[in-house]
Amino acid sequence: MELQIFLDAFVDWASNGVLGLSTWQVVAVTLVMTHITIAAVTIFLHRAQAHRSLELHAIPSHFFRFWLWMTTGMVTKEWVAIHRKHHAKCETPDDPHSPQTRGIKTVLLTGSELYRSEAKVAETLKKYGHNTPDDWVERHFYTGRSALGVSLMLVINLVLFGALGATVWAVQMLWIPITAAGIINGIGHWWGYRNFEAVDASTNISPWGIVIGGEELHNNHHTYPTSAKLSVKPYEFDIGWAYIRGLEICGLAKVRKTAPQLVLGAVKPQADAQTLEAIIANRYEVMANYAKELRRACAVEVARLKAQGVATGSAWTDLRLAERWLHRDAEKIPGEVRLRLANAMSNAPTLEKLVAMREELRQLWTRTNVSAEQLVADLQDWCKRAEESGIAALREFSLQLRAAHA
Repeated sequence: MELQIFLDAFVDWASNGVLGLSTWQVVAVTLVMTHITIAAVTIFLHRAQAHRSLELHAIPSHFFRFWLWMTTGMVTKEWVAIHRKHHAKCETPDDPHSPQTRGIKTVLLTGSELYRSEAKVAETLKKYGHNTPDDWVERHFYTGRSALGVSLMLVINLVLFGALGATVWAVQMLWIPITAAGIINGIGHWWGYRNFEAVDASTNISPWGIVIGGEELHNNHHTYPTSAKLSVKPYEFDIGWAYIRGLEICGLAKVRKTAPQLVLGAVKPQADAQTLEAIIANRYEVMANYAKELRRACAVEVARLKAQGVATGSAWTDLRLAERWLHRDAEKIPGEVRLRLANAMSNAPTLEKLVAMREELRQLWTRTNVSAEQLVADLQDWCKRAEESGIAALREFSLQLRAAHA
């Protein structure tokens, strides 16, 4: 009789767990838990620890550490060191997980293995893992005991959800390797749209950063890595930032830095040192705005040359290619594309002028052996030539630059 009671209780637990949730309720709880894991990664590991873009109160900080220990087994110092090295060596052979050097398939399918391999490199941890938690709990409880954390999570899931808890646990264990190690580190450097010409191949996967906590806005992040807010355009949404603002309102977080905003005021009679300072501080936004003008000019030239019957055959395809590539930094344009762009510009002197002026403008922050006074003089000369060029796009852009304020 007692055995039967035990067996009945066991079957009931295996079927429903102590919570007695339905399958759909378990799915909902699983999604909530995995989203908490995503929030912990983006807020604690990424923005607070790796980039120091915000300070977290001890309560959320310790909660995130404990939660990540149970749901991922990751050690803060290891994750931070690997991520910092990724930024320092981005898209080079030393980048721990760049699809540009290792191949997209490798990063998508074996991203977690790349992480574990780099975590064993003592030099990486020593060089890039500084200023991470080093208290008694970290040294004696988290570090070196990852298996204990994920095992504890498995036990908790089994108690709460019964046999279905094993599936919940498997989803939790796969969530970060797929979303962070695979999608962000892989697709985020391979496919998507770019707001800015960052020096690497980073892309924004989606303008709505919800599923992966805002990390979908990867090009924005690589452009402004120390910003606590990853969205920069009005149509973009970073749910991680919403959580950070909530923590800040509750006194549990303090934002240290966000991306600079280009401030436009009255147009100055002449560009000055403050104008130069504003342009350099907001150079990525400035070049993104220039790219818009360049793309518009490309579209106008394509229409004009087509109407004149000039844009036919290969000339037409070269012009269409120009719309895609002309706004990119010269060194980022593939060699086989450059010749075709030169052919396109030979039929469109306006485009040639726009591209040449773009490169000259970029030299304001790429030249390091020129005095500030000379750079101001160069900016003034650039604006003068732009406004006298007879090209409306250049004139309007120059006026915008003269309206920039630091």
